[in-house]
Amino acid sequence: MVRDRAQAAEVTQDCYLQVWQQSARFDAARGSVLAWMLTLAHRRAVDRVRSAQAAGVRDAHYAVREPTQERDVGEAVVDALEAERVRRALATLTTIQREAIELAYLGGYTHTEVAGLLDIPLGTAKTRLRDGLIRLRDHFGGER
Repeated sequence: MVRDRAQAAEVTQDCYLQVWQQSARFDAARGSVLAWMLTLAHRRAVDRVRSAQAAGVRDAHYAVREPTQERDVGEAVVDALEAERVRRALATLTTIQREAIELAYLGGYTHTEVAGLLDIPLGTAKTRLRDGLIRLRDHFGGER
């Protein structure tokens, strides 16, 4: 019913504790011990599920009202400015250099994989990357 093994174990433990503490409330005229225990377990499980659902709704509502700020606003601004600088620098490259640089450094591919993806020899891929990096270095060197 609770769909979580850990939660089910907690509900079971709570039920046994409740049976122990409230054993004097058991009335044999109203049913068997097993039926009484199953009723307690069912009620505890329903309470646990409702509680978890309410917590999820509360968390979702709070997240909509108060979005978490994982980073400082200043850091976000600096990151945005740096990203814009990189975009401007990449725009100064030739198309073939930019394509190789984006695959290698933004896509995370090795030189061999870049050569395969672009269907060019490995040496050509390395040359494009080297030439592109030199132009980027010159671009960034001129900005500072």
